[in-house]
Amino acid sequence: MTPGAEPVRVVLVEDSDVYRESLAFLLGREPGIDVVGAVATGGEAALACREHRADVAVIDYRLPDVDGAEAAADVRERCPRTSVVFLSASAGESELASARAARAALVRKDEGLGPLVEAIRAAHGAGQ
Repeated sequence: MTPGAEPVRVVLVEDSDVYRESLAFLLGREPGIDVVGAVATGGEAALACREHRADVAVIDYRLPDVDGAEAAADVRERCPRTSVVFLSASAGESELASARAARAALVRKDEGLGPLVEAIRAAHGAGQ
């Protein structure tokens, strides 16, 4: 992070409590990333992004109430300055097509933390 630069404000949207809390902890240790909110459903995503002035929303593609594409569309409509990164256990054709349509990165959960951190930073840079 550049001295004096503000950290990237991230909201996590992930239905698994253990995964969400673990990801918040790990991302919170990354220089220049500040996890400002974490919610369990897509319906809560846009509200959390607006409330916490998120720069990036990391959205699990498969949520119990809506899919990631719907959550991303809601975030984009209500928080146009918030960029989106999809997180998925798989990267099938529907997920890839949705990510392309949403102009969002798609990171598989099994890729590890590094690619997610890179995607968050890239999304933040593209949104500025």
